[in-house]
Amino acid sequence: MVYLERTPRAPLNRFVSLLWSARAPCGVYGHERVLPNGCIQLIISLARDFLLDCPESQPEVRRPPALIVGARSVYEMVAQSDMADLIGVVFQPGSFPAFAGEAAHLFSNRNIPLTDLWERETRSLRERLLALDSAEARFACLERFLLERTQANAANPSSPRSAAIRFALTRIAQAPGTVTVREVARSIGWSERRFSQVFREDVGLTPKLWCRIRRFQRAVRMLHAGADVPWAELALDCGFYDQSHFANEFRAFSGVDATAYSSRRTRWANHIHAD
Repeated sequence: MVYLERTPRAPLNRFVSLLWSARAPCGVYGHERVLPNGCIQLIISLARDFLLDCPESQPEVRRPPALIVGARSVYEMVAQSDMADLIGVVFQPGSFPAFAGEAAHLFSNRNIPLTDLWERETRSLRERLLALDSAEARFACLERFLLERTQANAANPSSPRSAAIRFALTRIAQAPGTVTVREVARSIGWSERRFSQVFREDVGLTPKLWCRIRRFQRAVRMLHAGADVPWAELALDCGFYDQSHFANEFRAFSGVDATAYSSRRTRWANHIHAD
């Protein structure tokens, strides 16, 4: 597996946190469980003209080769064969509407063909990417496409609404296990109801669910790094009430317990071998 990442340059970095490319050896078959991280992604297959939808205990279904993967509240099964030649984009939390011109929650827990947003532009983008050999050239091509889309939507990351959501995301990241939605709403001068509505539209998840996923992700990162601490201590460090709360939340988001995660994790923190 050859995996590369690139942090986009300004001004695109206000909307996109990461570009990535994966090329796996031929003949890799099986599935991986991808854990929810609250982010919205764009993925494009450059190895074949489809991606696979892999619902558990059901046959695989072919999907279009370019998909918007909405923010998820539970794990998703993916085919390892999709990684033969794959390129992707991870959007900054709260920035996706600037790219799509649509509310983020409309994509949540769904994989939407990119052609549903821009049919002609999507086909042209994939053709250009297929004509390029190096990951760097492909990243540059993808950056140009993303900049064109944000400019076409007249995106303004400095608007009061965008600034308020960025502040809220930062505040939650600082204390995902203790800060409350009411506290964050008050700190930006909004009612709790308005804050929850705008946050869901811009980020794709409710602020309460986002807090839970951030807390879960902190535990995932510690486990992936090989943290050798008692479960009870890890639970408290990550902001859970106790070990039982940690165990229940971990299984709710991942479908497995923390011990299974530790024994089946891959090179990526949010991927687990499924078979």
